[in-house]
Amino acid sequence: MSTAPANATPSDYAAVYRRSLEDPEGFWLEAAAAIDWIEPPTRALDDTAAPLYRWFPDARMNTAANCLDRHVAAGHGARTAIIYDSAVLGSVEHISYAELTERVARFAGMLRARGVGPGDRVVIYLPMTPEAHVAMLACARIGAVHSVVFGGFAARELAVRIDDARPKAIVTSSGGIEPSRRVEYLPAVAEAVALAEHTVGTVVVKAREGFATSLQDVRAGVGSGTQWLDWDEAVAQAEPADPVPVAATDPLYILYTSGTTGTPKGVVRDHGGHAVALAWTMANIYDVGPGQTMFTASDVGWVVGHSYIVYAPLLVGATTVLYEGKPVGTPDAGAFWRVAAQHSVRSLFTAPTALRAIRKTDPEGALAHEHDLSGLKTLFAAGERLDPETQGWIGDLLGVPVVDNWWQTETGWPIGANPVGLTALPVKTGSCTAPSPGYAVQILDGSGQPVEAGTEGNIALRLPLPPGTLTTLWGDDQRYIDSYLSAFEGYYATGDSGLIDEDGYLFVMGRTDDVINVAGHRLSTGALEQALATHPAVAECAVIGLADPLKGQRASGYVVLKSGVTVDGEAGAAALLDELRAAVRSTVGAVADFKQVAVVDALPKTRSGKILRKTMRQMADGEEHTVPSTIEDRSVLDALEPVLRAGR
Repeated sequence: MSTAPANATPSDYAAVYRRSLEDPEGFWLEAAAAIDWIEPPTRALDDTAAPLYRWFPDARMNTAANCLDRHVAAGHGARTAIIYDSAVLGSVEHISYAELTERVARFAGMLRARGVGPGDRVVIYLPMTPEAHVAMLACARIGAVHSVVFGGFAARELAVRIDDARPKAIVTSSGGIEPSRRVEYLPAVAEAVALAEHTVGTVVVKAREGFATSLQDVRAGVGSGTQWLDWDEAVAQAEPADPVPVAATDPLYILYTSGTTGTPKGVVRDHGGHAVALAWTMANIYDVGPGQTMFTASDVGWVVGHSYIVYAPLLVGATTVLYEGKPVGTPDAGAFWRVAAQHSVRSLFTAPTALRAIRKTDPEGALAHEHDLSGLKTLFAAGERLDPETQGWIGDLLGVPVVDNWWQTETGWPIGANPVGLTALPVKTGSCTAPSPGYAVQILDGSGQPVEAGTEGNIALRLPLPPGTLTTLWGDDQRYIDSYLSAFEGYYATGDSGLIDEDGYLFVMGRTDDVINVAGHRLSTGALEQALATHPAVAECAVIGLADPLKGQRASGYVVLKSGVTVDGEAGAAALLDELRAAVRSTVGAVADFKQVAVVDALPKTRSGKILRKTMRQMADGEEHTVPSTIEDRSVLDALEPVLRAGR
């Protein structure tokens, strides 16, 4: 599927990138040949409703058939589609393409029998089990639009999404399993259904052993209006459903991301552009093809899970690892290495936060040496900025290229990455390497003018965005325009700041909210964090800008130490803090005026691994704030609050 020659050179990347911008019509029509079409596209881009663009407007296809049926028809039904590795249960299951196709067809038939059809929405609230793949692909098979909500979300947040998506059905489970507890899903789902103004017709429940609340308990405690079904019983009675042809421009899924007003934004992804873009990335960025194994250590509730646990590997006939566990604690910091070795993983994709957690627990990387990782070719990281210290540590430990790739829920696939399947470009630590073909990346100043190479500014993407990116926000085109397309005319505003250096390498420094102004000097908190991370005792860190009556803002740092690092008394603590301040001064300079730094036990994060810097800043400044519903552990933020307030 790759368009690159076997002996690709950096000039090949430059030529491919240039063509993707100069001839997007021809470029993406060629890429579309990797997909099976019911009605092939005769043109790529429809710009008649700009700035709302559509890709492959005259084509028809089915995403599930491209992920499943075509591989079975080609004689690959016995190939493993999913390796379900549950570290919390201590079990492994291999599911073939033929078996997965049968499961999806039957579940699709069950949904269809309950009145779910093309364009109808289905909310999926499941743990990391094969039922997530089945439910998502079953919706795609019959043209329904799925909206996956991270299992364990609070009932009120789930109700908000129900009212926005207005689903005909919800698919859920008894619960999720964490290293130290079990999370009951059914009480939250029942409460959400009761809270929502929209009436959900059907709730399908996959029973799991060991949970306190059963389907019978829920049925007895809820009113009429919603039918609660047992997954196994309902599917056993269903007739398999064939794939339904849909327009390439029809919505495949809605994925909610946080909105600045507190109201979630439903990112809409289409069928055709999504399939074409993801298939292209598997060949050209991730270097994974038919029969090879990709392990994406994320969650299906996030965009990384949608793209690279579920859809992309199956689109190209690869094997995807569905891992139910944590980077540490199930049972130890060697969990990822065990999975990679046991399943002959070629490409491992995780979040920098997970790598930092592994490093904190096993700073010498001893557990990695217990496994044969000779089959691992590349480690990819996305979700948070990959700091140079962590990048260097994991690269030295594994002896493979460590590729930082940067993207967003809205884009669905990397804006910037090292396209190792096309051309393995030289690595620059701290950079996500180069803009991906299709993305016209520009660095703009506050007035929307391009800046010189090496100058930090607003990262923006010239329209149109490539296939596979969001087409709009669910039910609200104007909100999409206002949120993303109004800051700079003709551009999508990413909300991130960064720079492109003289060699064309892209450096993402953080959210534009995280740029602080100290006595007239604009400083990136990413650069300050990068300096702190160079200290050998630091596992991870965060820097925020606090209000200062004299200088406008001042930088305040919070560091978590590696496991095994001890500080001897007040004198030792003072010496460590002096060393941290000196690290910032030597790297960033005196203009940072960096004095305030504290050692903390942990940093508050979302479930996807993003540090809640904005919430930390608001709490420290005594501002009104709302704790995001995506927070992983509220107790971490509560424990940090006195430290934040003490720094005011």
